[in-house]
Amino acid sequence: MCDQDHFDDDLKEFEARGTVTRRQFGVLLGAGVAMMLPKVVDAVAVTESEVTIKTPDGTCDAYFVHPATGTAPGVLVWPDIFGLRPAFRQMGKRLAESGYSVLVINPFYRKMKAPTAAKGSATPIPELMPLAQSLNETTTFTDAKAFVGWLDMQQSVAKNRKVGTQGYCMGGPLAFRTAAAMPDRVGAVASFHGGGLVTDMPNSPHLQAAKSKAQFLIAIADNEGAAAGGDRSLQRCRARLVPAGLGRLQRAFGREGVEPAPRPLQQSAEHVVAHLTGCRCLGPAGSSPALARGSPTPQPVD
Repeated sequence: MCDQDHFDDDLKEFEARGTVTRRQFGVLLGAGVAMMLPKVVDAVAVTESEVTIKTPDGTCDAYFVHPATGTAPGVLVWPDIFGLRPAFRQMGKRLAESGYSVLVINPFYRKMKAPTAAKGSATPIPELMPLAQSLNETTTFTDAKAFVGWLDMQQSVAKNRKVGTQGYCMGGPLAFRTAAAMPDRVGAVASFHGGGLVTDMPNSPHLQAAKSKAQFLIAIADNEGAAAGGDRSLQRCRARLVPAGLGRLQRAFGREGVEPAPRPLQQSAEHVVAHLTGCRCLGPAGSSPALARGSPTPQPVD
């Protein structure tokens, strides 16, 4: 959701279509794409709360939301560089309404509590780079174990179902490393326009994740990474990720999650856990709450 990258181009395109004005587009972008999505089909009642999680490095503030009754598979969400904010709380709530116990964390808790971006997604990215640079392989492994461990202590989390995790932008490699840190517990991983998935280092996230037992969805925009040296380009990721055993590369949306947002972003991001292995990666076949109640099956966008 690093949604500043193509603001001008997207604005021109939407204005040309006559579908949105400059002011409306700015408001939608500031609120987050998740805010404009329709209601979840057959949504269940959920319970939501602000929680704190003890880790070896301190106390992490987070948002936890789950079905009001029964148990459900746990999902750990790693936000983008703009951190834990209303847009990600809304995304987490929508996923919980489809039958998951969702934890959305503040990845920068070592430095400050959320909100960590003063102007939300309008905060200049250079101002946030010191926060992003405070994270590394060690902090991710430490946090992943703490967060998944916390999920497993909650009564609303089904212990007999695998955990899912998904990351956005800088959260993509964090989701990969979560699978590496908890290879027997994590069953599904999704990265949406993740940066740094592939490096030339022996501890590259894609090499670490390939050793896990999880299923993967890797979503990358057509023009991803062009302005940043091609680190996230389709060509490089296809060449390196697929041979590593990380599954089929998919182009899930157009421009960094902004266009064409509603259908692919809604269905892929919110129901990715059920989609990855036909409802089997988190538990027995046919047992996914999302699909059992008629929620739409996400379709690959080629």
